[in-house]
Amino acid sequence: MALNARLDHRNPLVFDTHELGRRPGALQRLTRTIDAPRDLGIQEVIGVPEGAPVELELRLESVMEGVLVTGTARAQAEGECVRCLEPLELALEADFQEMFSYPDADDRGRPKAEPADDAEEDEDRLFIEDGLFDLEPVLRDAVVLALPMQPVCQEDCPGLCAQCGARLADDPDHHHDAVDIRWAALQGLAGSSGDGEKDEISGAEAGVDEKQEK
Repeated sequence: MALNARLDHRNPLVFDTHELGRRPGALQRLTRTIDAPRDLGIQEVIGVPEGAPVELELRLESVMEGVLVTGTARAQAEGECVRCLEPLELALEADFQEMFSYPDADDRGRPKAEPADDAEEDEDRLFIEDGLFDLEPVLRDAVVLALPMQPVCQEDCPGLCAQCGARLADDPDHHHDAVDIRWAALQGLAGSSGDGEKDEISGAEAGVDEKQEK
């Protein structure tokens, strides 16, 4: 991951590590409640509404190569049942652990003699910049992993009627009489034949009546 340009310490998801002083073994515990950023969750499925409170509990541990951040995020997620399409709420608890590296140290915490030329190696790494780190990408990944890909309002939700769209949980006895399309076609033919026979009988009766009148 490329270094961000000047992290803003006023951002609620940006944290300061200066108190750790780059002393391996130093610990710091933090709690913070933030407003959920936009699109926190699985888009168009389930997520934490923008601005909703997110409670963070963090443990910052200084190690040779950076700061190891371990934490838990708690919030209320909202979405839609994939079976019956009813709105639902879900208590979210997402655990995470991530290493934020010092940009001037190698994997053993020793100062680098020269900047690394391997861009691919740094692409997936998160860094501390001027004693600050941004937790947002870690939080987003943790929330997505903690949320269900196919949320349901209840495990045994029967969903909707495939024929009329009625919510089956509201009417457990809901059903439609099954009609075999093959028999339906035969019934149509039988109906047409019956109508034709009736017309013939009516015509014959009319002819007989005319003869009798003569």
